[in-house]
Amino acid sequence: MPSPDKVTDLPSAVATHVGNGMTVALEGFGHLIPFAAGHEIIRQGITNLTFCRMTPDILAEVMIAAGCVRRLVASFFASGSAGSLHEVRRRVEHSDPAPLEVEEYSHYGMVCRYQAGAAGLPFLPLRSYAGSDLPRLNPMIRKVADPYGGPDIYVVPALRPDVTIVHAQRADRAGNVQMWGIIGAQQEAAYAARTVIATVEEVVDEDVVRSDPNRTVLPSHAVSAVVECRGGAHPSYAQGHYDRDNAFYREWTPISKERDAVLRWLDEWVHRVPDRAAYLEKLGPERWESVRVDPRTSQPVNFGRRRVVA
Repeated sequence: MPSPDKVTDLPSAVATHVGNGMTVALEGFGHLIPFAAGHEIIRQGITNLTFCRMTPDILAEVMIAAGCVRRLVASFFASGSAGSLHEVRRRVEHSDPAPLEVEEYSHYGMVCRYQAGAAGLPFLPLRSYAGSDLPRLNPMIRKVADPYGGPDIYVVPALRPDVTIVHAQRADRAGNVQMWGIIGAQQEAAYAARTVIATVEEVVDEDVVRSDPNRTVLPSHAVSAVVECRGGAHPSYAQGHYDRDNAFYREWTPISKERDAVLRWLDEWVHRVPDRAAYLEKLGPERWESVRVDPRTSQPVNFGRRRVVA
């Protein structure tokens, strides 16, 4: 029996699986950040989201500025090591133009939350919070007695997003998603979720995936929709395809300092750009060429008629 074809376009994937008021996770730890999907959520005017992400960076800023996010569940607030998140600061420190609910954890605390959700557990213990102020600031971080007689230990609750969105290098039409490089918490966040959307640099034949099965981070049973979306992680990077656009991150800090500048950027780069192809065209060949990488042994190559991985 043939596997179902899960390939669709990005507007359809978002319209089908993401709705107002949902809890959504857009993961990617510096690498493979699903920017294109976030921009599509903005274009569709989806609001009142609980947005979950380790290291909420520019992706969180633009979605918050666009009015999509009511609550931010995250760890380590920074613009990809290039500066502060001024839109987030305005809302948290001054409720400008509106307050933002924040639930903060450590990186490992977020990973443990996803792991608990993926495993169907109510919570997960960890030692990271000893000596930290986070348990005082976040009442969801709690201390429980060790049932085996040891000292009390901190626990974090399971995180079960309605939708997790990830970006990856490739997938086949059945939804077997392959990633390499820094993986982050994509796998845990996906298995914790009810629905998973994977945007990928390319959709490949099943034979390509089967030729290198160790790269399959998310098998087809965990994935609801696959979208071919070249450049879907820009300005972050996709190993083997393009580098991080460091200039973009440096440019964002002065934009972020002024809310009007953020809104102008959203209008120019999201609302007036219908899709990722148009975004890349607007970015221009010279800018795209500056982050393009040369072929590596980690990339697919051709030997005769069948594509395999070197």
